Amino acid sequence: MSYLVVSSLADMPVTVARHGARDLLTLINADSVVPRPETIAEERHLFLGFNDIVTPIEGLSPPMENHVRDLIAFGSRWDRDRPLVVHCFAGISRSTAAAYILAISLNPALEEMALARELRARAPSATPNARLVGFADEILGRKGRMVEAIRSIGRGADAFSGTPFVLPLELQLSL
Repeated sequence: MSYLVVSSLADMPVTVARHGARDLLTLINADSVVPRPETIAEERHLFLGFNDIVTPIEGLSPPMENHVRDLIAFGSRWDRDRPLVVHCFAGISRSTAAAYILAISLNPALEEMALARELRARAPSATPNARLVGFADEILGRKGRMVEAIRSIGRGADAFSGTPFVLPLELQLSL
């Protein structure tokens, strides 16, 4: 089964190697230098540069709708032969939002609330960027359900950096 792996910048090289990933999504400040692992071809790496903010602040670059469209398009080109690694600086906000968005865009049958609860269970520090989720909710026609699901899990536990985790594209329902 294909899956997404979320990581911080510091853990990204080891995470890519450990999971044998060939695809990489970077969401980080535009001026950040992110060395691409040798195992990731340039065309299989999407770099989206913006600050981790939810409302525009003078001098900073907020996430925009085109960033979300680009990440959804990148995900749709992913062959799913190996995991896709998604990272931001800390592995807490931008990357967890992107993984949540990608999972729903790649598997529209996923229920928003169930996926948000799974995200929280796998990543106690996750605090998905609400602005990214809001754009995705509209683009994917989810009628506010993505926004509400992420709002319902609240802010994650305080952490300097998140621990890498796997987010599956399918959830197993326990009876």
